Amino acid sequence: MSVDSDGTEDAGWDVDPEDEQGVAVLAALGRQLRAWREEAGMRAADLGTEIGYGEDLVRKVEAGKRIPRPEYLDRADEVLRAGGKIATMRADVEQIRYPKKIRDLAKLEARAVEIGAYGSHNVHGLLQTPEYASALFRMRRPAYSRDEMDQILAARMARRSIFDRAPGPALSFVQEEVTLRRPIGGTMVLRQQLEHLLEVVQLPNVEFQVMPTHVEEHAGMGGRIQVLKFEDGTAVGRSDGAFHGRPVSDPKQLRILELRYGIIRAQALTPRESLAFIEELVGET
Repeated sequence: MSVDSDGTEDAGWDVDPEDEQGVAVLAALGRQLRAWREEAGMRAADLGTEIGYGEDLVRKVEAGKRIPRPEYLDRADEVLRAGGKIATMRADVEQIRYPKKIRDLAKLEARAVEIGAYGSHNVHGLLQTPEYASALFRMRRPAYSRDEMDQILAARMARRSIFDRAPGPALSFVQEEVTLRRPIGGTMVLRQQLEHLLEVVQLPNVEFQVMPTHVEEHAGMGGRIQVLKFEDGTAVGRSDGAFHGRPVSDPKQLRILELRYGIIRAQALTPRESLAFIEELVGET
């Protein structure tokens, strides 16, 4: 979260000018907010004072240049006596408050009835704790700004709602042993991450396997793999080491990714062995 130009705490993120959907939604939102404010006979500075934010932020939101947080809309609704009409815009803002790339991924995950993922460098995003994810993002170079960090972390945590779906999708993860040993964020952050994994991997719709470092045969040397399957029989997949890393949906290309992932699962520890492995790591950490 940043600080507005007049010293008050900011409550939103900048919109990516290349995000056409986000730009359009924010422009419409800004026009409506300005109309409500003017109808109430308030200046931007007055509204800012009443809702606890700076005039500069109010003008940015009304100009469609800033994505407001939900509490901004709630306070504006109350102050402008909109009777819930402004608060109902939260759903539209929720759809565009995260970067487009992450929104697109989240939409695919929300539709998926089956997800298979092999991770080689860090714990898969759906399995990460906030502390682990934050430490991971802080290592990024060039570094994220504070706003970017807030936004991308919130987006990653929002994706974890996939575990609350009923019925939940069939989830399969294979993690390299090193991803469970590397103390990203420090020993305590790693321990919290491992304890979180112990809870998640015992969910009935989750299969989790560890790929030991000592194995001699390994079909995943090309890097990460992820395959998402949908109810209509279609699917989309992606791998660092295939098809230039681009998402693919062609059945022939998907078969290649599924073949590799299937072999990786066969080469890894079984889910029962993997659970025992994590329990042992927790005891060592």
